[in-house]
Amino acid sequence: MVETKTRLKNSLIDKVVMDESLQLNETTESAWIDVIQKMDKVYADLVHYQVELEQKNAELEEAQQFIRSVLESMREVLIVCDTGGRILQVNQALEDLTGRLERELLNCPFNELFGLESQPLVEHFSEKLGNDDVVDCEVNLLTQGGGFMPLAMNCSSRYDIKGKLLGMVLIGRPVGELRRAYEALNKAHIDLKQTQEHLVHSEKMASLGRLVAGVAHELNNPISVVFGNMHALKRYGERINNYIADVNKHLDPDLHRELREKYRIDKIESDMGPLIEGTMEGAERISNIVLDLRRYSGIQKEQPEPFELKHVVMTATEWVIKASREKPEVRYELLDSCVIRGRQGQVHQILINLIQNAIDVMERQAEKLITIGCDRDDKDVRIRIHDSGPGVAEGDMNKLFDPFYTTKEVGKGTGLGLYISYGLARDMGGDLSAENSVDGGAIFTLTLPLKVKADG
Repeated sequence: MVETKTRLKNSLIDKVVMDESLQLNETTESAWIDVIQKMDKVYADLVHYQVELEQKNAELEEAQQFIRSVLESMREVLIVCDTGGRILQVNQALEDLTGRLERELLNCPFNELFGLESQPLVEHFSEKLGNDDVVDCEVNLLTQGGGFMPLAMNCSSRYDIKGKLLGMVLIGRPVGELRRAYEALNKAHIDLKQTQEHLVHSEKMASLGRLVAGVAHELNNPISVVFGNMHALKRYGERINNYIADVNKHLDPDLHRELREKYRIDKIESDMGPLIEGTMEGAERISNIVLDLRRYSGIQKEQPEPFELKHVVMTATEWVIKASREKPEVRYELLDSCVIRGRQGQVHQILINLIQNAIDVMERQAEKLITIGCDRDDKDVRIRIHDSGPGVAEGDMNKLFDPFYTTKEVGKGTGLGLYISYGLARDMGGDLSAENSVDGGAIFTLTLPLKVKADG
């Protein structure tokens, strides 16, 4: 720029010198000096403008490079179109998916990039041009090799600085990424919800444990009285029977027979023993329940001991059947003998809960059948309780062992039976599972190790 100014000045001076007909005077020389000064100012302005232009051009190139780098780093698909739907610009993500370069796509209709089933939605983009934006519309982008990629597409109108409509901008994210992000968010939400439920449940169970401990303590005193009185009554009954027998030896046989018939002594003697034994057995069962409640509340922990599993199964079943108004048919498929080392009281409680649930679900069944089977291997023993009820609904299967979850009517269940049973089974190193049988009804399988480790 400086060299150009110098050459121009020299040429002007040469021109003045060569013009012999021009007579230099003070006025002419002053005018030329003014012209040269103005030319100097013009050239200085030109130099300044040229510097500013070069700076603006460098900034523009830098901005264009920045925008291009941002577009190329986008994982989302970008398509810029004019008002006629012809492609003006795309990014690297689209090129990678379609296998077509930007120069091949310029001025092509943008709807060529999408499958036939997506054409109505693509036309919807053009209809919304200049009006509302389209958000998360799922379309199928044709990819290289003849496949397609589902995209969640957003469409927005594009305007110039004066507000004139220039076209539209399409941005699409692969649906797979959205689904993964949603699944991750949903999993975090579920984990947070479960953690919250566990905290609430822990507090409820702690309160329930304190309540159970108090109830168990209050029940233990009257049960001890019943035990003591029944033992004394059993001894007194034997003595009374002996007394009656001795008295009968000194009575007239006819009078003896008449008195026995009058006071129904024969029936009393025949009922006395079973009544006392039944009451003792019931009191013993109540005592075991109290013991189980105390174990559940954490007051004490039963240590594993060897016991015959068949006896526990039979006892639990008989107790539930006796206390039930409905008397279902029970079919046993048990091992002749299976001695395991575990916590008998806990196993007994689990079986009572499972059998009671089996009876409850068959309440409206015409034929009521419970099949109790057992098998074992070198490490575990499995007890299966199969009812003839309607089975477990698919939506309930994953919630059966959740605390406070029940399908029974209000007032008929607390939702703790299966939860406690599951916890007891896991506490012994076993498991409790449920499934629907192909023959109808549900099967609950209690798995126990042959040897439960002692605590501490």
